Amino acid sequence: MSQDQVFADWKDREATAEAMIPMIGSLYRDRNIETSVYGRLIVKRSVIDVLKAHRFARQVEAQELTVKDTYPVLEALQKLDVNTAHVDIGKLAVKYSKEANGRSMEEFLAEELAPVIGTGSREGTDVVLYGFGRIGRLLARLLIERTGGGQSLRLRAIVVRKGKAANDLEKRASLLRRDSVHGSFKGTIQVDEERNLLIVNGNPIQVIFSDGPDQVDYEAYGISNALVIDNTGIWRDQEGLSLHLKSKGVARALLTAPGKGMKNIVMGVNHHDFDDEDRVLSAASCTTNAITPVLKAVNERFGVANGHVETVHAYTNDQNLIDNYHKGDRRGRAAGLNMVLTETGAAKAVSKALPAMEGKLTGNAIRVPTPNVSMAILNLNLEKETNKEELNEYLREVALHSPLQKQIDYSNSPEAVSSDFVGSRAAGVVDALATIVNGNRCVLYVWYDNEFGYSCQVIRMAQKMANVTLPAFPKAKKNG
Repeated sequence: MSQDQVFADWKDREATAEAMIPMIGSLYRDRNIETSVYGRLIVKRSVIDVLKAHRFARQVEAQELTVKDTYPVLEALQKLDVNTAHVDIGKLAVKYSKEANGRSMEEFLAEELAPVIGTGSREGTDVVLYGFGRIGRLLARLLIERTGGGQSLRLRAIVVRKGKAANDLEKRASLLRRDSVHGSFKGTIQVDEERNLLIVNGNPIQVIFSDGPDQVDYEAYGISNALVIDNTGIWRDQEGLSLHLKSKGVARALLTAPGKGMKNIVMGVNHHDFDDEDRVLSAASCTTNAITPVLKAVNERFGVANGHVETVHAYTNDQNLIDNYHKGDRRGRAAGLNMVLTETGAAKAVSKALPAMEGKLTGNAIRVPTPNVSMAILNLNLEKETNKEELNEYLREVALHSPLQKQIDYSNSPEAVSSDFVGSRAAGVVDALATIVNGNRCVLYVWYDNEFGYSCQVIRMAQKMANVTLPAFPKAKKNG
């Protein structure tokens, strides 16, 4: 094509993406339908974001995907009586090109989406964030982003200790509004000092000051049967976390840290291990969430005899900014100036979610002077021999089409560095170009946004606990 034709083609695609935005929005608000393109959410995204999501498909599939391919999917979707679902219009467009067999797009979708046609709407679940630190504020962003028409999780309150500043509420609003790592909040935030409210994108969120998890009457604020997400890290055993259940209006509590005496859940791996009778649960750690899905996938195909996990982890708030006393070894040294050798319980914790790994892994960690995004290096001895191409192709397929597609992402960029994975929604991202294989030995490099990616896993778990997980289409293939 000539330069003029290239530019004309771009303008045409841009116009198509612009036409898709209101369709995407109305499906989400009115019918609780999330849309994505190869796992990249396109709800509440800009025209350029939508176009980039389509461009991503070129990296992982043999064919290019454009908005011209997916626009007909959205058109047909609007005509069907579909409610409450996650629909990957990119994958459906590709599947239609291969399997249409003379059917119209509407006929094809009617068959693909049959389980959610005519299902109607449902009530949302009240959510309380207990704590408002790094993870708490990211959970708030995600909950607000996914409010939709109010049929899923609704953030109703934030519980914190009363600060010493007179403008405590404004300061907390400012921390939600601006983030040095994750950028500014996409939306509006109003502060109602008189009623202790933050009104965020039209969502009234009650700010409650309390010194203990069993000291709040949530029903007084119109909150009932709530799921409390405790992100303080203070109450980590079953007895401590269960204190939340003593507060009026609380039905369940979820811990954003490894828990003792309770089930530690890694979504995608052992989320079937809990049921309605479980009132307190742990979402394990960011590292456990990053490595366990990859280990599960590799073990299912090749078998894992044993191995060592080394995590190169961004510094965290528990370390010192400058050299000072710290109860932990080495963590008292200045986090921004040193690589700090420390320990991690993630290797042992894997077996809580994946019993097949019991006694097979050792682990260690190095904290490094970056504020976010970490890497896990999996040095594994396999039970079957393989090669780099076979292992990478298998992991690519798992990342795109398996039940682990929300947990595992795949990168084949030769220029990727840690900052490129800020905002990744996957639990972990396999760096395919770094994979090393020699017979039955392999080394896998897995990036993970230890803040945002982990928060996405927590939200998935909260959805599961509240029974509001959206059924995803097209249906994923089984691993193996």
